[in-house]
Amino acid sequence: MAGFSVITMTDAAKERIKDIMHDNNAYGIVVGVKKGGCAGMEYTVDLAESAVENADLAEDDGARVFVSREATLFLLGTQIDFEKTTLHTGFVFNNPNQTSACGCGLSVEIRPVAQADLEMAQK
Repeated sequence: MAGFSVITMTDAAKERIKDIMHDNNAYGIVVGVKKGGCAGMEYTVDLAESAVENADLAEDDGARVFVSREATLFLLGTQIDFEKTTLHTGFVFNNPNQTSACGCGLSVEIRPVAQADLEMAQK
């Protein structure tokens, strides 16, 4: 993967995203955040049927993840993983901007990246 990317993917996440793309005839997935839950925010994952305008694209080994522009400052530096355990199967967001999570693990508190940090990351 060349150049600047808002997020990165583990090998497990790349394989799962490619499976989702294949099984659903999708162009990729769209990752974002929304207000909700007891901690204040929740991660969102949706199908992208075509290229998403006004979104940042992370593409690696055929896996495509679009990051909604509204979520960029909240997700900068995030690594997406995929885990399958006895009790949970799904994407895991290893986000350096996440400051806390609720007890159920479904909602999080995320601080946006400062503009100066964003400029440094792009260099």
